Amino acid sequence: MTRVSFPLFVSLWNQSQNLCTPVLHFEIASWLANRWQGNDHELLLTAFRSSGKSTLVGLFASWLLANNPDRRILVLAADHQLATKMVRMVRRVLERHPLTSSLRPHAAEEWASDRFTVERQGTHRDPSMLAKGITSNITGSRADIVICDDVEVPNTCDTPLKRTELRERLDEIDFVLVPGGTRLFVGTPHTYHSIYSESVRPVTGEAKPYLMGYQRLCLPIVDDMGASRWPDRFSLSHINAMRERAGPAKFQSQMMLVPTDITEARLDPVRMVPYEKTLDYREANGLPILEIGDTRMVSATCFWDPSFGRPGRSDGCAIAIVFSDADGGRWLHDVEYLTHAPNLVDEIDEATQLCRQVVTFARRYFVPAITVEINGIGRFLPGLLRREISRGGLAAHVIEHTSTTNKAARILNAFDALLAAGRLHVSSRVLASRFATEMREWRPDTNGIDDGLDAVAGCLLSEPVRLASTAGVANTRAKAMTAWRPGLDPVQVTADFEV
Repeated sequence: MTRVSFPLFVSLWNQSQNLCTPVLHFEIASWLANRWQGNDHELLLTAFRSSGKSTLVGLFASWLLANNPDRRILVLAADHQLATKMVRMVRRVLERHPLTSSLRPHAAEEWASDRFTVERQGTHRDPSMLAKGITSNITGSRADIVICDDVEVPNTCDTPLKRTELRERLDEIDFVLVPGGTRLFVGTPHTYHSIYSESVRPVTGEAKPYLMGYQRLCLPIVDDMGASRWPDRFSLSHINAMRERAGPAKFQSQMMLVPTDITEARLDPVRMVPYEKTLDYREANGLPILEIGDTRMVSATCFWDPSFGRPGRSDGCAIAIVFSDADGGRWLHDVEYLTHAPNLVDEIDEATQLCRQVVTFARRYFVPAITVEINGIGRFLPGLLRREISRGGLAAHVIEHTSTTNKAARILNAFDALLAAGRLHVSSRVLASRFATEMREWRPDTNGIDDGLDAVAGCLLSEPVRLASTAGVANTRAKAMTAWRPGLDPVQVTADFEV
């Protein structure tokens, strides 16, 4: 191909796709080109989420192959699927870019989605581009360029062990990269102990920042003057709305590129909006309505974090109910801490005692569905709960849930944005319980009591349940449990066409 600059290569591609090239992308493209021409072999590009950084790096890989088809590029990502996404994108660019069509090989087997080899003069064992997950075996591979695209994500960095393993896997690049080869890291920080941090994190055992000495380009969504870096796509009002939805901690990390220390997080009960209104179920013109005060509720989530709840033990058993209104407000109406009676175990086992208390809770609040965390002892509870719900004549569904994320991160993600936006309404009943104390004393790095917090977080992170009415339920109250949400009424339409 005719040698062109990388910014021009990007512009020509965008023109062929009927797209414009924003100033932000020209800035990234110019930086990559200048670093390459300056023979800098250790590069780090951090940019806010949805900035198009991975797309530009894919175009950069295409440009490198177009200028020298004998190059070998290895893409590492958090998992194989994410790495394949970039390789597939580069393959598509090479097929359609006006300057690279001659690179497509004649043999179809050399043109796969996770690896391909362009037409080249050199004979190499390794393909032109290869996709691998960070945990994959890369022993025996050789590359002139290694692109680490989003290797740091929650699944690879949310515990100390995972962070150590991530660094160990990245250290393997030394044995893959040829002398004089280039490493390019692309991503956003997902933890205070990020590999992208510019300052040392002693707790990781490092004496210096992991990527010390790398040439860096850091592009947060808002620049030093307070302006949006991509105003055509992200206006300041959009950015402020995003900050409100994501919460301060996540926004700082993902959009402003400041590694956030979750151990410094606090949940401030003062930010909750208290209310003393009661839950009111009524029917108007034949339509069931559920309201808190004058605000109509449109959905609900109920989450049960089970344990045997033996009195005096720290591992409590909590169930919570959160309603949602039409404007997106969340109403934490009750948190109940359940215990079983040891003196009744010979007659009624612990699990059945707890399930019956859950049924009573569901009946009291017209709960349409109960989500049960099935980690640990919860594995066998859904079946027992369904039995007790059936015996109680209720219409509530049981949803099984397995928690796979770190509890501290889960609690912070659930509460951070809502508290910052002042959209979490909490009843006086909840404020009078030990829940407020749990929130006030909660610290991510301690083993304090957080049973109620965990149950409420489960509610806030679950999708609001809007199930259709259960047919064949004779009990009026049972019908009310599934019929109070608007938009669930059947609609009959007369069709005047033939099928």
